[in-house]
Amino acid sequence: VVVLVWVVGGIISLFGALAIAELGALMPRAGGQYVFLREAFSPLWGFLYGWTAFVVIISGSISAIAVAFATYLGYFFPMDSLAIKTVAIASILFLTVINCFGVKLGAMVQNGFTFVKIAALGALILLSFLLSGGSAANFSPLLPSVPASSLLGSILVAMIAVLWAYDGWIEITFVAGEVIQPEKNIHRSLLLSTAIVVALYVAINLGYIYVLGLEKISQSQLVASDAATVLMGPTGAAFVVAAVVISTFGANNGFIITGARIYYAMAKQRLFFRPFASVHAYYSTPIPSLLGQGIWASVLVLTGTYEQLFTYVVFASWVFYAMACGAVFILRKRWPERDRPYRTWGFPYTSIIFILFASVLVVSSIWQNPKDSLIGIGMIVSGIPMYLFWSGKIRNADRVS
Repeated sequence: VVVLVWVVGGIISLFGALAIAELGALMPRAGGQYVFLREAFSPLWGFLYGWTAFVVIISGSISAIAVAFATYLGYFFPMDSLAIKTVAIASILFLTVINCFGVKLGAMVQNGFTFVKIAALGALILLSFLLSGGSAANFSPLLPSVPASSLLGSILVAMIAVLWAYDGWIEITFVAGEVIQPEKNIHRSLLLSTAIVVALYVAINLGYIYVLGLEKISQSQLVASDAATVLMGPTGAAFVVAAVVISTFGANNGFIITGARIYYAMAKQRLFFRPFASVHAYYSTPIPSLLGQGIWASVLVLTGTYEQLFTYVVFASWVFYAMACGAVFILRKRWPERDRPYRTWGFPYTSIIFILFASVLVVSSIWQNPKDSLIGIGMIVSGIPMYLFWSGKIRNADRVS
């Protein structure tokens, strides 16, 4: 059942990527989902996504991953909770500054860290089954002994964490305006990268179960290093922890690169803080947007735990993922004559399944975590007065002109 959660979460994420790939190829502009929702529904819905991305979806992801980075770094340099938060904030600000010096530098950093993380995961997957220490008995019993109905709530809660781990498949659309041959490369990168991540996550969890068993996994705070300790001793654990530190550091670099482009796109349309619309004359990067995102993400590090942050992130983001998938239906009807370099595979069935699943996830989040879900709803709704404020300023400026 644990493996099934990872498989189902991966398939659902892939179905979402199939739909977003069509929208990204159709509208290869900076902002991604902000652009899709604005065109399909209304400027308000586009703004609410962008606002929520800034308040929690992207910034919250950056914060949660930074905390994970600092926590794993604590394997080498023991730290208390304050030190972990300090290191997390320092990592956010460091990556933010790097990305101020051009998208090419940020992309080089991203490519390097991505290579290392995939290599490390691949090595751990192979070693889990090649070295002694694991046991096929850890896969028994194959099915739970309790009724499946009693596990449903737990499975849905677990799915929140799984889908947060898969999250990121939409990021390429945020920088679509800077992608070479976007009509070809956006949907290729979306589908191929999502498929690779699904394969890696399912395989590594099979390895964890083979080496540790579910009981030890449930009690572990550093699962990868614990598995490596069983296989290779302290040296192996240190190597894997180092790889996880590099992986989380690289993951945050990706969020920082892409997230800032959403707020830049909003500010260009005068629907966000005006300085965020500025681009550096030499580096061509939205430095105010990058800095604003980094500062807010650092504030979030101080205000919420890792678990709380990703609960807010998953709940809020999946409301908008469902809407973005629905945008495929709306825009096909509204713009039937538009050239679509890529059309969603399995449409409409894959899109319907994704929307239904997203709806179930959102409802179950409210049911299982009402407090955190209400906070997530509040963060979305908090964008309405901000939209009225900025859109009012636009109308007044237009009247004057």
